[in-house]
Amino acid sequence: MPVMPPLLPPQQRKTLGDQVYDSIRESIVTLRLKPGSMVYENELADRLQVSRTPVREAIRLLLNEQLLDVLPQRGTRIARISERKVNDTRFIREHLELGAFREAARLWNGEKHGEVKATVIRLLEKQQSAADQKDIALFMQLDEAFHEAIIRITGNTTLLQVIYHMRGHLNRLRFLALTEFHHMDRVIDEHKDLFSAIERNDETLAAERLERHLNKLDYELPQLRKAYPDYFMD
Repeated sequence: MPVMPPLLPPQQRKTLGDQVYDSIRESIVTLRLKPGSMVYENELADRLQVSRTPVREAIRLLLNEQLLDVLPQRGTRIARISERKVNDTRFIREHLELGAFREAARLWNGEKHGEVKATVIRLLEKQQSAADQKDIALFMQLDEAFHEAIIRITGNTTLLQVIYHMRGHLNRLRFLALTEFHHMDRVIDEHKDLFSAIERNDETLAAERLERHLNKLDYELPQLRKAYPDYFMD
């Protein structure tokens, strides 16, 4: 089993169970735990240096997200990537985020949202650094943070929670696409264009640019299935 990422530091104010869940989930999304591979409570607990109780709870949550499968008489397996599930979650994400980005563009106020702009600029700079270092896992985290920063303009925290929990299946495919096609610089340019439309209060342009930004997988998915057939199901 590959090395798990370190747990978050205590100052993050997350419970141990939350940290274990986040750590295992991140390893699934970034394919350190590969689709189709078996996982075991005791091994995960040893690698994370925790008891089996928080690991068991994390596994229960990940089963609910369908990122894990239970195989009778065999154990627990990392779910293979379901094209149907990816398309379902992408459809939901696209429609939720289109509404959120339109609202963000409508609400944008340069004076009121100066701190948001500083955050976005900082995230884009960090994304460029991650791209230069070819750190795809960090790049993906910063990508999520960029979208979150825009959605937070709307004040809709419930939307943030919904989008986070449904992105797991989609993000595995996105991580694979970044690994295979190395188009991080293009993603950064698209983020810059998106933010420019929001600053201009142009709801229609923000929606159009977001739609193009999210729809690249239509062309990439067939190639990824051909290159990594063991990672996919249905």
